[in-house]
Amino acid sequence: MKNFNIKKIIGAGLLVGTLDISAAFVHYFLRTGNNPIAVLYFIASGVFGQDAFSDNKMMAVAGLIFHYCIAMTFTILFFALVRKFPLLTQHRMLTGTAYGIFIWIIMALIVLPLSGIPKHPLTLSNSLIAISILIVCIGLPLSFMARRFGSR
Repeated sequence: MKNFNIKKIIGAGLLVGTLDISAAFVHYFLRTGNNPIAVLYFIASGVFGQDAFSDNKMMAVAGLIFHYCIAMTFTILFFALVRKFPLLTQHRMLTGTAYGIFIWIIMALIVLPLSGIPKHPLTLSNSLIAISILIVCIGLPLSFMARRFGSR
């Protein structure tokens, strides 16, 4: 059974959270040309609804905090799964890819529809971009870190 250091798990959560939000900022800016801080307002709207778009800087801070809480939750869940199923560290590419897809399913089909974000239809292109970001920025890094962090 693998044992993981809590400081390393927190570090992993901060790293993948930073990779993910950075990718979201870049994607948003390239797609719209607008200030990527709008991404944080969008995240905050999950809790605060339309009030999050009031241009109140505290809403951006709230969005960033919510983002890192979600990233940390998925990080802790990943390490709990790896601890229960150590075989997951043997197939890092497959595990990381599957975990990125799993995160997208949970977020796109459960969390976001239940939140206060503005509703918009799922499109294939946006879904594929989001899944790719989650695989590259969260799934694969966690998968590689789990094997490196683990000890018998």
